[in-house]
Amino acid sequence: MPGPSSASRSSAETAVLVTQVVDEIARRLMPDTVLPPDDGADTAGETRRRALQRLQVLAGVKQALRRLEDQAAHVAAASGAGYPEIGQALNMSRQGARRRWPGLITSSTCHRTPQPTPRSL
Repeated sequence: MPGPSSASRSSAETAVLVTQVVDEIARRLMPDTVLPPDDGADTAGETRRRALQRLQVLAGVKQALRRLEDQAAHVAAASGAGYPEIGQALNMSRQGARRRWPGLITSSTCHRTPQPTPRSL
């Protein structure tokens, strides 16, 4: 996708762009429905039904985003990131990240600084 890199965007700008994209996705995922007659009959019922369908679609989008966050957190941990970095990326505390992904950071995912080997004389 052309445009400025995400590193040059603020969190607020990113949020606006993501909101626009998710809104478009939700509109496209809404089931096609027959529009009610144009006589104004039951517009409140139709509005309620459409709003509930939109909520259902957005709940699915939210689940997909959580799965993508989970995948990214696992890749970050496997690449040596710790809970403080993962939490910071999600604008949450280290403890929040640890509660969300308990056991994500283990001794096998931590990349420790190699210690110099002692030389024998």
